[in-house]
Amino acid sequence: MTYRNTGNMVCHMKTTLNIDETVMQRLREEAARRGTTMSALVEAGLRRVLAAPGSLGAPPETLPPLPVWKSGGFKVDIANREELYRILDEG
Repeated sequence: MTYRNTGNMVCHMKTTLNIDETVMQRLREEAARRGTTMSALVEAGLRRVLAAPGSLGAPPETLPPLPVWKSGGFKVDIANREELYRILDEG
């Protein structure tokens, strides 16, 4: 991890993280695909999460509206079995 102190000196800190093996495999592949290091990707991801506190796992604030259709109403009351069977048999 890289940070800057008040003297504009760049420092790195080593740490140990427990990361699921499937996530690690994807991280390795993505780092290779981008031609960068796994550390750089992890740091970029952490910066992104920390830049928007509270957003991790939270649903987006604005969702697109659900589609609406005008179906013309019901053909039959499904509580009326005889009528329901009649409509189904007409198929």
